[in-house]
Amino acid sequence: HVPRHRAPGRCGGRGRVPPASNPDAEATQYIPPVPGADQQPPAGFENLFRSDQGADGPAGATQQMPRVDQPLSPHQSSYGAPQPSYAPADGRGGGRGGRGGRTGSRVPVIAAVGIGIAVLGVGAGALLAGGGGGDDGGGDNKTVAASAPATQGSASPSADPVRAQAVELDKLLADSGDSRSTVINAVADVRRCDNLPQAAKNLRDAARQRTELVTRLGGITVDKLPDHAALTTALTKAWQASASADNHYASWADQTAGKKGCKKGQARATGQTQAGNRASVAASTEKTKAAQLWNSIAKRYGLTERQPTQL
Repeated sequence: HVPRHRAPGRCGGRGRVPPASNPDAEATQYIPPVPGADQQPPAGFENLFRSDQGADGPAGATQQMPRVDQPLSPHQSSYGAPQPSYAPADGRGGGRGGRGGRTGSRVPVIAAVGIGIAVLGVGAGALLAGGGGGDDGGGDNKTVAASAPATQGSASPSADPVRAQAVELDKLLADSGDSRSTVINAVADVRRCDNLPQAAKNLRDAARQRTELVTRLGGITVDKLPDHAALTTALTKAWQASASADNHYASWADQTAGKKGCKKGQARATGQTQAGNRASVAASTEKTKAAQLWNSIAKRYGLTERQPTQL
């Protein structure tokens, strides 16, 4: 039987492998060699490409067409590149070459995808590294800013120890006038013979408070204050005298509550009354001295100035 050949144009299209769209794939694509004029097709070669009516119809449109011999040298293909001198063992060599070309064309695509992923990874790493650096820098700045006030705060007391002592004494003086109104009211009750037991109690409580002020004064350090010795002496004598006056007035209240202590709604004057008055005058004198010494210190350091009666 004579083999049926298709038109030269279509067969020629199958014989030559079209250039791959990817230049990199051309170098690795397998091109089946074209047999020379001196080579004969193997036995049964014609039957491989015969289009029989009984065969599968759709498969005939896609099966490989027979190669057309070209007057080329036995060792050169239609592209002019040197080729091996052997022919494929069967007609499926071209098919493997086609598959090899498709596989080769995938390599650059896969490589490009891998490179893109690597670039994205490097970019993400740079962003993360940049963010971390910013946080570290911010942390350093915060540490410096937080430590600055602590340094200034710790340096203030050592820079001005006189002010620190003045502040402590100012707190003590603020408590010294708490019982003043209580003492005044209690003495007024004794004079008019009213609520004598409660008046006596309030006066003794005030005396204890004056004594506590003296104790507290001895517990603070004022050796750096101007005229500190004169100031502490004046305060001590003033509070001791006030405590003495309070106790004398309390005793006067006890006498007034007794027989013939009151006359026409007024308390009789006794020795306790006179002793209380003398102690009260002494306390006022010392309070005046202490107020003058303290106010000069208060002006210098911006603290509270006080009148003698407030001590």
